[in-house]
Amino acid sequence: MVRIAVVTWANRKQYRVVLERYFRIRYDIYVKRRQWRAVARPINIEMDAFDTEHAIYLLALDSLGKIVGGSRLVPTLQPHLLGDVFPGLASDGPPRAPDIFEWTRFFISPALRGRGGPSPVAGVVLCGLLEVALRLGIRQISVVCEAFWPKRLRALGWSVAELGDVLQHEDGDIVALLIDVTPEAIASTRRAYDIHGPILSDAAASP
Repeated sequence: MVRIAVVTWANRKQYRVVLERYFRIRYDIYVKRRQWRAVARPINIEMDAFDTEHAIYLLALDSLGKIVGGSRLVPTLQPHLLGDVFPGLASDGPPRAPDIFEWTRFFISPALRGRGGPSPVAGVVLCGLLEVALRLGIRQISVVCEAFWPKRLRALGWSVAELGDVLQHEDGDIVALLIDVTPEAIASTRRAYDIHGPILSDAAASP
């Protein structure tokens, strides 16, 4: 069984070992496998300018406590990828508000990615993302992502607005999106991944 651990600045010490592993997995995925040159470092840890006390980490853990997926939320009133690195992706300027957070660093363990079908762990992380956002009062999520993501997210029943044109980037074509956080999106994502009921426990409701 996979569960979502919500890690914040307040409870980070409880997850110290898991968080270190999380940053090493990010290095393996983004630097070694995807070869994102912009985030390469001389150490086997991938951290960027937005891994601050404001970041909220969603870690998908299996029954043994092993990380099998992850994601990150950052408030848009703080420095974030769209606002500070790729503002030109948003034609009318990057959206910033107390109830808009940016979504980054979504990944699934390579060994668990679906072959010829959706990964069950992806469904857990995506549902967990929306559930956490809804419980925190987050109205919308912005994201800088590969250009194929709008079609995939709309297929899940998500309301997605493209904020500007696709940018040809050295690490792949990217686009900025603004996503509505709604109970309907959670319900349709659960149906798509055959998930019955909430991903988060009451203990994870107030990170």
